[in-house]
Amino acid sequence: MSDFGKDLIAAMEEAAAHAQGKGKVARVHSIEVPDVRAIREELGLSQQAFADAYRIPLATLKGWEQGRRQPDATASAYLSVIAHLPREARDVLRAA
Repeated sequence: MSDFGKDLIAAMEEAAAHAQGKGKVARVHSIEVPDVRAIREELGLSQQAFADAYRIPLATLKGWEQGRRQPDATASAYLSVIAHLPREARDVLRAA
């Protein structure tokens, strides 16, 4: 059997053990997803105005607010910046 085959079998055995709660502890990465609707409403903006101000596609914003999609890590970080520094975020985007 090739080294690749052996590595693949070992990886699958490790995955199976993890799924059964056995084996080594895997790293867990969690992303804190901000409440997009609450941020937008706190700023008193419509979906369209928020999307325009922060250059977020309207369909993406609606998907987040309706729970059809979740922001990824980068978008979550950006939304946190908007929540804490909304005016500054808009100013930077206007200057760009």
